[in-house]
Amino acid sequence: MSQKCLDRRGRWRNKVVSFRISPEEDLELERAVRLSGLTKQEYITRRILCRDVIVQGNPRVYKALRNELNGVVEELKRLEPGMVADPDMVEILRLMAELLTGMKEGSDHARR
Repeated sequence: MSQKCLDRRGRWRNKVVSFRISPEEDLELERAVRLSGLTKQEYITRRILCRDVIVQGNPRVYKALRNELNGVVEELKRLEPGMVADPDMVEILRLMAELLTGMKEGSDHARR
């Protein structure tokens, strides 16, 4: 049995939920968690319950974003002219663009 854990709202988190995913899905999940700056538990909980995943820019998030972007750049350099990018890479780019747009909007809003 798992250890009981009190969340921010005073609820006991003592239920365990587990499921299987493919290695590719695991990579995608790990990437999304790193870029969100949340714990894996918090990220999955928010996504399952259809809550917004709001990314707060911090050094850990910026480092993850930089590392992911470097990986995408390396993959793009390997593409020959006329080749189509891997759909997973396109999804990574979409996620990073979404995060950067959200961070920019958050900083613009803070300046007002």
